[in-house]
Amino acid sequence: MCRHLAYLGGAEPLGRLLTEPAHSLYRQSWAPRHQRYGTVNADGFGVGWYAEGDPAPARYRRAGPIWADQSFADLARVVRTSALLAAVRDATLAGADAEAAAAPYASGPWLFSHNGAVKGWPRSLAPLTQTLPAADLLSMEARNDSAFVWALVLARLRAGDDESQALADTVLEVAEAAPGSRLNLLLTNGETIAATTWGDTLWYLTCSRGTVVASEPYDDDPHWREVPDRTLLAASRTDVLLTPLKEPSDAASAIAPSKEPRT
Repeated sequence: MCRHLAYLGGAEPLGRLLTEPAHSLYRQSWAPRHQRYGTVNADGFGVGWYAEGDPAPARYRRAGPIWADQSFADLARVVRTSALLAAVRDATLAGADAEAAAAPYASGPWLFSHNGAVKGWPRSLAPLTQTLPAADLLSMEARNDSAFVWALVLARLRAGDDESQALADTVLEVAEAAPGSRLNLLLTNGETIAATTWGDTLWYLTCSRGTVVASEPYDDDPHWREVPDRTLLAASRTDVLLTPLKEPSDAASAIAPSKEPRT
């Protein structure tokens, strides 16, 4: 059910992160090693990246599999960036939204991806439509569960929440409305990365060139660390913070984050 990756660090060609590693996101589109749901991610792909001096990211998205797009190889070879978010998609339900349904979704400085599925979509989240302005609903890029989850996150960001708080609160809200949902969310503004684990895998790597957060490792570097389920991750180019997420019914106070040392 999708694989995604975000990177912050020194300027690198897109291909150095997305196509060249032995188990890159490109290869994960047909041969993921840690994917728990689905086996082939051929229902679209996308990459968003930041150019120096421009806070608004560029995007390249397609409705078909990444391996069938011959233009992407050239793009990945020559485009360099210090921050990106990319995803390959295994659709929960077939739809007519084509590349509009492929992550990353974008608004302002933000890029967003959802690895998972909302249980009982769309009926389960129908009550949450009342929490969003009509303009937000009408401007959704696609008509799938991921686009609606993004609308919930974006509403919180626009209201002033920081990235981590927006993701954590959205996950708990959706999990309460639709128990059994899988809600691995990934968000970047080009300077930080926020992510959640809720039902699927997530790993991170900190190294001399920066920080990578991904559904699964793209190589066999022993410094990759798996993020426990029900966790909020907040990362910069040098540090990663992990905070356990509460279950919706858990009224206990939040646990203080633990700082993971750079390796």
